[in-house]
Amino acid sequence: MFWVLLLLLAWAVAGTACTRLCLAAVRSAADDTDAPQHDLTLYEAAFLSGGPRRVADLTMVSMARQRRLLLAHTGWATVVDPRGRDDIERSVIGAIGPEGQSRIAPVRARAASADAVGDLGERLVDAGLAVPADARTTVASGVRQVRLAALAVLALGATALLVPAQPDMPRGLVALWFALPLALTLSCLAIARVEVHPYSRWASPAGQRLLGTLARRAGGGDDRTYLTSVAVRGVRAIGEPDLRAAFTHRDQP
Repeated sequence: MFWVLLLLLAWAVAGTACTRLCLAAVRSAADDTDAPQHDLTLYEAAFLSGGPRRVADLTMVSMARQRRLLLAHTGWATVVDPRGRDDIERSVIGAIGPEGQSRIAPVRARAASADAVGDLGERLVDAGLAVPADARTTVASGVRQVRLAALAVLALGATALLVPAQPDMPRGLVALWFALPLALTLSCLAIARVEVHPYSRWASPAGQRLLGTLARRAGGGDDRTYLTSVAVRGVRAIGEPDLRAAFTHRDQP
């Protein structure tokens, strides 16, 4: 009856993963409040869409379009205007260093960890628009765990079917028993898809609703629309090939 042990393991994996996802979804629903009357800035939209690194990317793209920062397709950032217009721009300039030139990758990392970006995140958390640091990835990681559990159930079921058949237990019935925990994981994923999708690491449900209306509410001309797209979608929304290559460049070994 080796297959019974595999079935118990499948139920344990599926039940644990689904329970964690359900608890995370309940906590997310409990924290859900009506979105305040708040017009998101580009920095706020970037943080809610992609976190601190997205804020750093948006800042560098904005400064590059204003010719105050040169981003070369070879992956280097060079300061043209050392006077930042706000704390986040000054953080990016400071991350480049006193020589005024640095690789883009470490600049992104240092700027993302700057106090100015951290303060931005805290303000969004206080406003109920961002997910607190201790609760990030709960729903998203729960969904990933349930997906892995579904794959594990399939693997365990396949292993059970490869075991020599028991005379009193047809293979079809064994497969049916394993179909039950598989159905549990798939139904849990389906419910999560309907109830708590999209699974955001940074934006709370209220923040996600504001992000959903940002494109319609954003104004200020083509440049504003362009930067809004970068804030929401990241560097893949950059239209200029050389500028996009600056962020995607990788040094050859």
